[in-house]
Amino acid sequence: MPLGHLGINVTDLAAARAYYDELMPLVGYEPFLLDDTQFAYRPAGGKVGTYLFFYPAEQPGYSRAKPGLQHLAFMTRTRGDVDAVHSWAASRGDEIVHPPREFPEYPPPYYATFWTGYDGVPLEAVCHKDV
Repeated sequence: MPLGHLGINVTDLAAARAYYDELMPLVGYEPFLLDDTQFAYRPAGGKVGTYLFFYPAEQPGYSRAKPGLQHLAFMTRTRGDVDAVHSWAASRGDEIVHPPREFPEYPPPYYATFWTGYDGVPLEAVCHKDV
């Protein structure tokens, strides 16, 4: 059974929503919920998958070294989708940790890009196909 949903705290709901409103369609998600206290996305087109909910953080300061979220990885359908997400992140000036490439240290096929997203959260787009 897939994971139902993840809740992620952000320092600024409006700024985070602007960021994720651009990213999420690139990785196959659509808006699900929006009000003054949260926003959320679900897999597009009625597909099964994990919903993502965003809430206001009580304190700023994400750290992947502390307990909690280490990074978010979005599976894409094609390697071209990984490349498109990389281009989007680079065009925004996000820090690119790894440009798109194969990662032989992970079970193949593994084609991915890694970058630092909103609030400093590490993000990844990955394709587990050879095309």
